[in-house]
Amino acid sequence: MLPKELLKQVKQIEIRTRGLVNEVFSGEYHSVFKGRGIEFSEVREYQIGDDIRNIDWNVTARFGHPYVKVFEEERELTVMLLVDMSGSLMFGTLDKTKQQAAAELSAILAFSALKNNDKVGLILFTDKIEKFIPPKKGKTHALRIIREVLSFNYNTENKLYGQTSLKTALEYFNHTIKKRAIAFLISDFFDFGYEKILRIVGKKHDLIGIIIKDRREEEISNFGFIKFVDAETGKHRYIDTSDKNFEIHFKETLKRINEYRKSVFISSRLDSIEIQVGKSYLKPLIDFFMMREKRY
Repeated sequence: MLPKELLKQVKQIEIRTRGLVNEVFSGEYHSVFKGRGIEFSEVREYQIGDDIRNIDWNVTARFGHPYVKVFEEERELTVMLLVDMSGSLMFGTLDKTKQQAAAELSAILAFSALKNNDKVGLILFTDKIEKFIPPKKGKTHALRIIREVLSFNYNTENKLYGQTSLKTALEYFNHTIKKRAIAFLISDFFDFGYEKILRIVGKKHDLIGIIIKDRREEEISNFGFIKFVDAETGKHRYIDTSDKNFEIHFKETLKRINEYRKSVFISSRLDSIEIQVGKSYLKPLIDFFMMREKRY
C-alpha cells in the first residue's frame, strides 16, 4: 500500500466512523464509561429537594440563607486500545481484512473518547510489543492511531507478521499503565494461555474483549489439494480440503479456541463483543452499550 492510498483509507475511515460516533455512540459511551469520581464545581442557593448534606455552612452563615455545594463528575478517562497485528489479522475474504476492521473499530473508540474529552492510547502487538503510543487527546492523535493500525508492515516484503500472544500484550499493558483505564483488547483471539493475566488486568482495569471474526475461516470449501501457508508461522503444507478428517480437525480446533476464550471471559467476569467482518458493527456495539447501561 502506498502512502497516498493509506491516507485515503484513513480519511475514509474518519468520515465513516465520526458519523457513527456523532449519531449513535457518543451518548452511550458517556453513560456507560463513568469518570473517576466527582469534583467540586460551585455553590448556589438552596432549592427545595436539594440534599441537605451538601449545604455549605460557611457560605450559608455569611449570606444568612442556605447555599449548597454543586459537584460534577470528573470525566477525564484513559482509554487504551490493545490491537492484535499478527498474521491471522491479515486474513480477509470479503471487502476487507480483519486488520482493516480493527482499524475501523479503533477509530470508533478513539473518536468516542475524543468527543468526551478522554485520552486514548494504543498498543500494537503480535508475539511481541510492536508499538506503544501513550494516551493523549486531540483529533490529530486519533488519526495517528488509525494510521498506525492500518499501516502496520504495509511497506514490507515480508509476509509473516508474527504469532498472537495476548499474554504479552496484557502483561505490557498492566506494567505500563498504572492508573485505572478502559482497555479494549481487539483480536481474533487465536491463542491460549492468557487466562491468568486477563483476570489480573480485569480486576485493575475495565477490560473489554472485541473478537473479530471472518465467517470464511469457519468454513472449509472443497478445492481438493491446495498449498496452505500459515501467516503466523510461515509453514507451508499441502492440504486435501476434501478429506473429512482434515475438516473435522479444523472445526474442532476452532471450537476449542472459541470455547476457551468464552470460558476465560465468563470466569473472569469480563465483557466481550463479537464482530463479524463484512457485517455492520452497529448492532453488536449498541447491544453492548445497552447491556452495560442496564447493569450499571
